[in-house]
Amino acid sequence: MAGQQLTWLVTGCSSGLGEALVRAILDKGDKVIATARGSKGVSGTDRLSSLKDAGAAVYELDMASPEEEIKRQAQDIWDKYGPIDVLVNNAGYIDISTFEEMTDDFLLNSLRINALGPFTLTRALLPHMRARKTGTILFSGSVGTYYGVPCGGPYVGPKGLIEGMVPAFAMEVAPFNIRVSILTYGHFRTQVMAAGVIQDRNPTRLPEYEKLNQEVYDGCLDWNGNQPGDPRKGAELVVEAVKGEGRCKGMELPLRLPLGSDTFGIVRNSCEELLKLCDLSYILDNVVVRSRGYGTSYMTETEIAEE
Repeated sequence: MAGQQLTWLVTGCSSGLGEALVRAILDKGDKVIATARGSKGVSGTDRLSSLKDAGAAVYELDMASPEEEIKRQAQDIWDKYGPIDVLVNNAGYIDISTFEEMTDDFLLNSLRINALGPFTLTRALLPHMRARKTGTILFSGSVGTYYGVPCGGPYVGPKGLIEGMVPAFAMEVAPFNIRVSILTYGHFRTQVMAAGVIQDRNPTRLPEYEKLNQEVYDGCLDWNGNQPGDPRKGAELVVEAVKGEGRCKGMELPLRLPLGSDTFGIVRNSCEELLKLCDLSYILDNVVVRSRGYGTSYMTETEIAEE
């Protein structure tokens, strides 16, 4: 895709990584439709006025909307702006709660915005991409899926669902020349942890967890603005990875793209710990794992010697 002008659809662009990504896309000479939900009486398009002035098309889209509404809006976007080459499922938000205090409704709301909404939007655009035999779909993951975050389950849980669903999805659509990748974000200097943005909306609270909840909430506020990642640099790398340009020239788009200096150490440590356990499992079972096509087979050393 190097040198080719692409049309992108990016959700959650009113600030942070979404806004940075739209600006990086425009800097590359590509077209982009930026979306955002309405908030506090301000329409989504009004919240995107600075991006519109920069050259982006803008559209109001709420990932918490019912499935049929998201599908209708996806078709409307395609009809208005033409074929979408790249979909970036960026919209999301952070709620905090301990596991015991969560209700089903509370967790489902986070799932709807952080995972189910993006899945719906993707499914709505997929028939068009299949028909064209081309497309790129990006999902926002989180380095939090590689380590435990107290009170972070409502946010990290949906990201774990993405981590589990997307690899299978990527294999399913590869025959249609559709690429899929998870952007494994570390901690970037956005307003996602600012007061009034990060939320403690769980109506069920237990006194036993009051101290922990408060410590986590205060820690997020202190961390806000001090995260190591630069949104502009992260966004530029995403665009380069999709287009196969710059630092990513000649590279295939990976299934997982780690982003952020802190992500490197966290992912490496997690993988090293898992490898230790894999070695233990091999010793116990005395088998060798072989990948065969879409499946995996398990053979003992005796069976391998007899092949």
